[in-house]
Amino acid sequence: MNPNPLKQGALTENSKGIGTVTRKMVRERAVELAFINGRSAQEVSKSDWEQAKRELTGKPDMDPEEAILDSAPESERWDPVPGSTGQKVEVTAGEDEDEEGRGDNEKLVDEGMAGAEEDQMRQANLKRNE
Repeated sequence: MNPNPLKQGALTENSKGIGTVTRKMVRERAVELAFINGRSAQEVSKSDWEQAKRELTGKPDMDPEEAILDSAPESERWDPVPGSTGQKVEVTAGEDEDEEGRGDNEKLVDEGMAGAEEDQMRQANLKRNE
């Protein structure tokens, strides 16, 4: 029985396996990454080496713990107390709200509207009495 030649850590080029990743391959890819990022071959950074190794070996970009969290369903990613359903908290009025929940701005608008309405009625009565 022949083992699968396309196992983790093996590369393919034009659908043909090219074998195990070597240090030379990682170095060449790290130099390419440095060039892509506007640096020379002498300025290859540690992150270039790490990225080249990840790309060539097929390892994920994130650490294993982060990969596990990322694979969890969205609804289960943040659960501070697993199994807790929580409770509803009563909403209280803020400092600038009245008993009806109106804020300062809303109260000022209401007062202005009432004042304008009153002025219009007064002007209408004056015109009728003339």
